Amino acid sequence: MIHSLSGGVISDGGIYAFVKVEVEGAPRWYLSPAFTVKVGDRVIVECGGKRYTAEVLKVEKCTPQTAPCPMSRVREIEGFAEE
Repeated sequence: MIHSLSGGVISDGGIYAFVKVEVEGAPRWYLSPAFTVKVGDRVIVECGGKRYTAEVLKVEKCTPQTAPCPMSRVREIEGFAEE
């Protein structure tokens, strides 16, 4: 972790796997604990208190600074759906 001279954190140095899925017609981003996730995988996600099975449309590996959505608001996928 790198700290700025003013006391804030510049970077935690982490790389995260973000997956984009569509839930109820809207695109949504989730974190994946597995870096092996790929486009076309079926994952289980929670949205609005309901569980959905969704297809992974896009995978991005990025840092918190380049994430497609704020790290404080992103949720993890609950797992992979069985075939």
